[in-house]
Amino acid sequence: MKRNDIAVGLYLLIAIIFLIIPMPSFLLDILLALNIAISMTVLFNALFTTEVLNMSTFPTILLFTTIFRVSLNVSSTKLILTTGNPGNVVRTFGGFVGGGNIIIGVVVFIILMIVQFMVINKGSERVSEVTARFTLDAMPGKQMAIDADLNTGAITDTEAMMRREKIQEEASFFGSMDGATKYVKGDAIAGLIITIINIVGGVLMGMTAKGLPIIEAFQEYTLLTIGDGLVSQIPSLMISLSTGILVTKVSKEADFGDLLVKQLFSIPKVLYMVGFSMIVLAFTPLNTVLFSVCGIMFIVSGRQIAARIEIAYIDDELSEEDATADEIRKPENVTSLLQVDQIELEFGYGIIPLADTNQGGDLLDRVVLVRRQIALELGTVVPTIRLRDNIQLNPNQYLIKIKGIQISEGEILFDHYMAINPGYVEEEITGIPTFEPSFNLPALWITENQRERAEVLGYTVVDPPSIIATHLTEVIRKHLDEFLTRQDVQNLIDNIQPNNQALVSELIPKALSIGEVQKVLQNLLKEGISIRDLVSILETLADYAPSTRDSDVLTEYVRQGLKRAISVKYFPKKQITSVVTLDPQIEQKIMDSVQHTEQGAYISMDPDVTNSLMEAVQLELHKLEELGKNPIIITSPIVRMYFKKLTEDYFKDLIVISYNEIETSVELQSVGMVTV
Repeated sequence: MKRNDIAVGLYLLIAIIFLIIPMPSFLLDILLALNIAISMTVLFNALFTTEVLNMSTFPTILLFTTIFRVSLNVSSTKLILTTGNPGNVVRTFGGFVGGGNIIIGVVVFIILMIVQFMVINKGSERVSEVTARFTLDAMPGKQMAIDADLNTGAITDTEAMMRREKIQEEASFFGSMDGATKYVKGDAIAGLIITIINIVGGVLMGMTAKGLPIIEAFQEYTLLTIGDGLVSQIPSLMISLSTGILVTKVSKEADFGDLLVKQLFSIPKVLYMVGFSMIVLAFTPLNTVLFSVCGIMFIVSGRQIAARIEIAYIDDELSEEDATADEIRKPENVTSLLQVDQIELEFGYGIIPLADTNQGGDLLDRVVLVRRQIALELGTVVPTIRLRDNIQLNPNQYLIKIKGIQISEGEILFDHYMAINPGYVEEEITGIPTFEPSFNLPALWITENQRERAEVLGYTVVDPPSIIATHLTEVIRKHLDEFLTRQDVQNLIDNIQPNNQALVSELIPKALSIGEVQKVLQNLLKEGISIRDLVSILETLADYAPSTRDSDVLTEYVRQGLKRAISVKYFPKKQITSVVTLDPQIEQKIMDSVQHTEQGAYISMDPDVTNSLMEAVQLELHKLEELGKNPIIITSPIVRMYFKKLTEDYFKDLIVISYNEIETSVELQSVGMVTV
């Protein structure tokens, strides 16, 4: 067994033994002194502990000290009644503390009982009850706060576990303290009852056993009883005071003594007011010298504290100046300047109200919807769009930048609407001529009063935030393949991996690397093909990757695997779609011009032939434009990717589709053939 275990066991064993057997007076003196020392130890620990949980055993300490004091009370009572000699400590307390006078001793004892029972015990009991209740009520909120910090990554699992344990310990401690204060209250009541019994029993024993007169017996035994009561109640009072200090302690980070002095004597003007008030009282019939000296002490103390505050203020200013100087002297950190935003939207000060939610602007919400719309439609996450004002721009101007480079711009009128003629409006409306920035269509700026009439006439009326959001959406669509990084591809694969472990492990990195998969996905996005069905895309790549690692060829295989999605995108159901086909001779000429190298395939065609071919394409696309149809050219599968590369610099919106990418249920009508 450990020494501490033996000491605690002996402490309790002594208390129990001397409840039964008589105790010698010299041993009673030793244990009474020990009781006073332990009470002081508990008091000063409660005073200077920085956190209540540092004395988590305090409820048990209350129980132990209470039973020990009761045991000493019983032993001293036995000695008083049997021998009349309870030891030096009891007799000295009765004579010295009580002033050798029964009345003084009784008055002092009663005062101690009133202070302990009516003030300290009652207040501590109430504070313990309220603290326990509020601690238990606050537990769910504290648990939720810990979970929130854990979810956001502010704390680790270990820290979260430690905090939860601390909350449970606090709840257990204050719950136990709520019951433990009843020990102190009961101890005070028991001390009062024991004192009354001792006086009555002592008078009876003096009269019957020793034959003393009633007055002498009352004086003798009352003096001893008061001494016994005082020597027991003074430690009990210290324990009660310890309980009150512990349950009212609020600071968990500062020493109680420092905190108390700082809070009471840290404001100079308070000390000045107290000092002058004491000096004023000195001119009354009160003690002039005493109150004057006291007032002067307070004023001097206030001046010293004010001087300390001034010195501390100067030190803080010097520290701030030194820190500022160090900040100026140290080399500039330019690393942050090297970062480039993927997408930026800059606007003049006249457009700021559209982005300011306090002024009712919803441009930020529109930007969020743009990212959501593209994610649902094309299956990839658009990088964060940075919005910032630029005073160098015209008030109504805005710019769209990709990776720090301006891609497009527009200009709007904040308090106007844009009216676009869809082509069938018969009666025109007056307005400020302009062009719709997304598709460069002719339009008019109209006022709020003209809006309703324009809609009745058939105009498409658009508000300024929608204009910017639509323009931003179209720019992002055209450059979406540039935003797809290897990390983005890894994130997309990680998203589907839990349910497609076999597919991912077979394809990556055994057959293809992340970079090669990225090239295929970029090719699809470049032509507006959604990569949302990533599982089907990876399945196709896993099928054909063993035979080729050419990203362009793999893209064609993937497109054929996605023919249902391509057909739905470009060919409406139950409708005949007008298209243009490619002359087989042109297809053969293109294939003859293909040169294969280790880096991939490219077309080497005579410039004159290329120009003639582009003129033929332009002629056939004009037919589709007159019909109001999408510019779609159908080719054979082997030619599609080369023809697309050949025409992409001339026709940005041209849609090139192979026969293998069209569902059999689609109805097509050829309105022309590209031939030279």
